[in-house]
Amino acid sequence: MFVFEWLNDQLLKMTWLSDLIRLLVQNVFGLDITQRLGGSIHFFLYDTIKIFILLSVLIFVISYIQSFFPPERTRKILGRYKGIWANLLGALLGTITPFCSCSSIPLFIGFTNAGLPIGVTFSFLISSPLVDLASVLLLASIFNWKVAVSYVVVGVVLAVTAGTIISRLKMEKYVEPFVFSNKVLDVEQASLTVKDRASFSLEQVLGIVKKVWLYVLIGVGIGAAIHNWIPQDIISAVLGADKWYSVLLATFVGVPMYADIFGTLPIAEALVAKGVGLGTVLSFMMAVTALSLPSIIMLKKVVKSRLLLTFVGIITIGIMIIGYAFNAFGSFLL
Repeated sequence: MFVFEWLNDQLLKMTWLSDLIRLLVQNVFGLDITQRLGGSIHFFLYDTIKIFILLSVLIFVISYIQSFFPPERTRKILGRYKGIWANLLGALLGTITPFCSCSSIPLFIGFTNAGLPIGVTFSFLISSPLVDLASVLLLASIFNWKVAVSYVVVGVVLAVTAGTIISRLKMEKYVEPFVFSNKVLDVEQASLTVKDRASFSLEQVLGIVKKVWLYVLIGVGIGAAIHNWIPQDIISAVLGADKWYSVLLATFVGVPMYADIFGTLPIAEALVAKGVGLGTVLSFMMAVTALSLPSIIMLKKVVKSRLLLTFVGIITIGIMIIGYAFNAFGSFLL
């Protein structure tokens, strides 16, 4: 147990990095980290460096795993199962194949045109950006493993539930007709060498870091401001764990936002430290991730309004239920 805690502190929480940044701020900048300015600089430098180190390593490992599960192979695996087991497998495969929202249209067209139920496709598309392994491990580095594992469980349950409901409603008729007329290329994937997979993984790291670096910096900057400059009583008055509307507000603020989960994590860290309920910050993160505006806009191109509104409604209600549940029982996790 001691070894696990030590590894968790050194590899995920990077307490050694926090100590180095503290020495830098105090000895080089001449600032006290218990004061606002020094604390803000420490928070910004520590969280930024930590997130980029973890993100690079984790995306490399996850992309290496993903190289074994390209969309066509994923489709074939999902096609072997039916009913709720297909939804569950779709959600679980989504956790290890972190396709971004820009992949939503080709994935939806490919999976649906290949004969997979749209509910299974939605389970996959919800889980893929919401519960990818990189965000889970970053959650563990910021909070703890109980929070991270609980997040995975509720995320998968949400993906399976939403997909199952959509399947039961038999909403295939609300998919645009052209989706079913696209040909799916059905060829065997060429054999990749270790070097090929490593090269692919490195490209993914560079590509994802290039996409998210600005959101990370903005998110860490906002987190530093919340953590060191905004009084706790103000935040608690608006988003305190005792406010019944905090989850509703966080969810509806997060739904239309165009941001990345890696940028929302430092904001979540700062809000929890200021007394905001764990469920409230997780609701915000899940709304930003599962219902990002670009994803909704792109899905509108392949599904009709009734199906899109059903999807958004189910996920929004699910996120709020999860938020209230975590606010009620979050004290047992922190």
